[in-house]
Amino acid sequence: MLVERARSEGLQLTGQGGLLQQLTKRVLESALEGEITDHVGYDKHDVAGRNSGNSRNGTRAKTVLTDVGPVEVKVPRDTAGTFEPQIVRKRQRRLTGVDEMVLSLSAKGLTHGEISAHLAEVYGAEVSKQTITTITDKVMEGMAEWQARPLDRGRFPLVVANQS
Repeated sequence: MLVERARSEGLQLTGQGGLLQQLTKRVLESALEGEITDHVGYDKHDVAGRNSGNSRNGTRAKTVLTDVGPVEVKVPRDTAGTFEPQIVRKRQRRLTGVDEMVLSLSAKGLTHGEISAHLAEVYGAEVSKQTITTITDKVMEGMAEWQARPLDRGRFPLVVANQS
């Protein structure tokens, strides 16, 4: 559906700023947001985080090389410095198999155990079922927001096919 929409609206699928890079960024950041939520025990902006002993502490930008090219992601931090992301590990600069991750997290009917096994196989990341639940909820929310966003016509001009 996204590919058809991109084609009909003249969006670039690959390359800098293309549809696949944007989707990869959204999925990675949503998954990281799910991980930090599971780690600190409360949702972003939730009052439960006040005086909890460990709070969210913004993000840091990081560029990772993926199958669809370099993608800059915002990696969340915590005040205690104990957050160890699994999807994009500290000091990790290269991700492989991101397209499989996008497909597996987007696929209908995968159990949390299957998703966990997939992340372990592809990334070597041991992620609990609770964390998987939090991550998949955030990813699905993020994808829905991304799909519903207004398109910037200045950035993605329509491509007119040569009719000769």
